[in-house]
Amino acid sequence: MIVAFSVTPLGVGEDVGEYVADAVRVVRESGLPNRTDAMFTSVEGEWDEVMDVVKRAVAAVEARAPRVSVVLKADIRPGVTDGLTSKVETVERHLSA
Repeated sequence: MIVAFSVTPLGVGEDVGEYVADAVRVVRESGLPNRTDAMFTSVEGEWDEVMDVVKRAVAAVEARAPRVSVVLKADIRPGVTDGLTSKVETVERHLSA
């Protein structure tokens, strides 16, 4: 499965990059395939391991912020691996045709 999620600390002002970095650090240290862009961090793996990483990433932000907002989207496809790369490669192949 692939989960794309965003963790936003609330009540800490406008500059939230330091808090978001705490969450992304948890994801990167998990060892699971992941990708971060301007809006979301995507992580790929089995249900329990991905949800554990999301939970720990939220907890990292929650430890420093009085309130946390989370947006999460999941693509659940049993048996599919390397979806973070293959889905993008498929789109790029169609764009170059």
